[in-house]
Amino acid sequence: MASLQPIRGTHDILAEDHRLYRLVTETAYEIAARYGYQEHSTPIFEFTDVFARTLGDTSDIVTKEMYTFEDRNGESLTLRPEYTAGICRMFMSNGMTQQLPLKVFCRGPMFRYERPQKGRQRQFHQIDAEILGVADPLADIEVIALGAHILEALGLTDRVKLELNTLGDKDSRLAYRTRLVDYFNDFRDQLSEESLIRLGKNPLRILDSKDKGDRRLVENAPLMADSMNAFSEDFFEQVKLGLASLDIGYQVEPHLVRGMDYYCHTAFEFTTDTLGAQGAVLAGGRYDGLIETMGGTPTPGIGWAAGVERLSMMVGEAPEAPRPIVVIPVGGEQHAEALIVTQRLRKAGLNVDLGYSGNVKKRLNRANKANAHAVILIGEDEVAKGIVTLRDMETGEQSEAPLASLEEHLARYR
Repeated sequence: MASLQPIRGTHDILAEDHRLYRLVTETAYEIAARYGYQEHSTPIFEFTDVFARTLGDTSDIVTKEMYTFEDRNGESLTLRPEYTAGICRMFMSNGMTQQLPLKVFCRGPMFRYERPQKGRQRQFHQIDAEILGVADPLADIEVIALGAHILEALGLTDRVKLELNTLGDKDSRLAYRTRLVDYFNDFRDQLSEESLIRLGKNPLRILDSKDKGDRRLVENAPLMADSMNAFSEDFFEQVKLGLASLDIGYQVEPHLVRGMDYYCHTAFEFTTDTLGAQGAVLAGGRYDGLIETMGGTPTPGIGWAAGVERLSMMVGEAPEAPRPIVVIPVGGEQHAEALIVTQRLRKAGLNVDLGYSGNVKKRLNRANKANAHAVILIGEDEVAKGIVTLRDMETGEQSEAPLASLEEHLARYR
C-alpha cells in the first residue's frame, strides 16, 4: 500500500507554521479592531451562484479554479474561493442594512484549483477587511491605511510597494470599455483565444492576461485616465491626497484593473518582489455595484484580502513556542501527586507539562529539548515534607519550594 500523502496543493500546518500564521492573523485582527472592524465568519461553502454570479463567467476563478460539487439534494455548492461575495451575501441574508456603515474583518481558508507553486496553494488562508455603506473617498483611504498599518506592524513596509489606480465611475468605465474594444478589435488576429472571448464579454479582463502576445498589446492600450469624467478625477485626487497626508507612499499603475462591472474608482495592490511570481500580498478595490448585482439594495463597498501564507513567508521566522515548566515524579508512587500539582499550576495560568515516562535522566533530557524554564521534581521525601525541588534549567540551580505557595515561587516564569 502506497504511503498516504497530502493532496497536491495542500499541506499540513505544523506547530511552527501555526505560530507564524497566528502572528499574522492576530496582528491583523488586533489592528483592525482599533479601526472599528468586527470579526465575522461566512461558511466555507456556499451555493455556487454566490460566486458564479458575482465573479463573472470570464474570470479565471469561475472558469478554471472553483471547487464545485453537487450535494445529495442536487444543489450546486462551491468551496469558498474568496471572501467578498460571501460577505455581501451575509449582509443581505441577515438584514444588516440598519448596521451600516459596517466594518467586517474575516480570516480563514480558501480553495482554488490552481497550479501549486511558491506562495500559491489550492487550500490557502486569507485575512480580509471590508467597509460597506460608505461612498466617500475616506473609506478608500482608511481601508488602504489599515492594510499599510498591518504590513508595518509585521515589519514588511520596506519590502512592499503600493500600486494604485482608478476605474472611475460607471460612465467613465463605459467610455473606457468602448475605447478598449475599438483598440483591441484592430488586433483580433493577435489576441489569445481567451482574450478574444473576453473582448466580447469583458474587455477590461484582457488587461490582466498573462499571455505574452496579449501583454505586448496591453502595453499600448488606452489608459483609464483618458476616459475619466470630472467626478471620477476628483474622487481619485481625494484618495491620493488622503494617502499623502498619512505618509503612505504609492505608485500609480495605469493598467491595474478589476474586471467585474461592479468595480469602480479605487483599485490597489501591495506588491513585493521577494516571492517570485506571486507578487501581490494584499489587494482590493471599490465595488459599489456588487450587492445590487446580487439582488440587494445598492450599497457601496470597498475592501481587500491578503494571503496569510505569503505574508508568513515574508515575515520568515516563527515566534518561539511558549516555554513550559515540567513536573517530574521521581518514583511511580508520586505520579498521582505530580498530576495534581500539574493541573493546579495550569489553572494558575502557567504553561506546565508532565514528564510521563522514563527515568529521571531521560525526563530531564526531554525537558531540556522542550526548552523548559524550570523542572519541578517530586519524590518521596518531598511529598513527606510538603515541598518540591525546583531546578532552573538556565542556571542548573536547585532549590526547595513549599508546595502550598508554589505559584509564588514560579511567578517569574509566567
